[in-house]
Amino acid sequence: MMESGGQEQARWITTVIMSTALQDHEISTILQRQQHRVRYSESVEIGSMIFSLSGIAFLLADTQDLLVTGEEEFFRRIQKFINIHRNSFLVLSAPLHGPEEWNVMFRIQKRFLGSNLHIIPVHNTAETVKLMLTIAKITSKPQADEARYKMAVTKAQIIENSPAWKMLQEYQWHRN
Repeated sequence: MMESGGQEQARWITTVIMSTALQDHEISTILQRQQHRVRYSESVEIGSMIFSLSGIAFLLADTQDLLVTGEEEFFRRIQKFINIHRNSFLVLSAPLHGPEEWNVMFRIQKRFLGSNLHIIPVHNTAETVKLMLTIAKITSKPQADEARYKMAVTKAQIIENSPAWKMLQEYQWHRN
């Protein structure tokens, strides 16, 4: 992969634990083509994917399936999912997010308000994979630590070069 600056970026490879129900899903195929290690498990919630290095989990749902199967059953699945996974994301897929789809999303948000569930609307499989890998990568141990370090350094530089900070230092200097 190439960054916009022309530097070569190291490939990020991870292990993904997926529900056995997703074994023949296009997402599984895409992840394996990108050389991620995909492991299947019957003990995880149907439709879920866990990125163990990041400590996050995704529950895949299609808005149309949700409208057909019934809300209460799906809400029970979501509740079970968020009870197990501290950092949980519901990936809500629809080719087009019209009024009906947004209404479904609103009802889910309203029902799980205050929980650890993050709802992300997507349109297709490629978008879903890109989104999950981006979130998993930036929350994985080495990347998250590096991002925190860079933010701390940047914050220190901003404070150090701040006119307000310099004025406070001068004021303190003159008071002593």
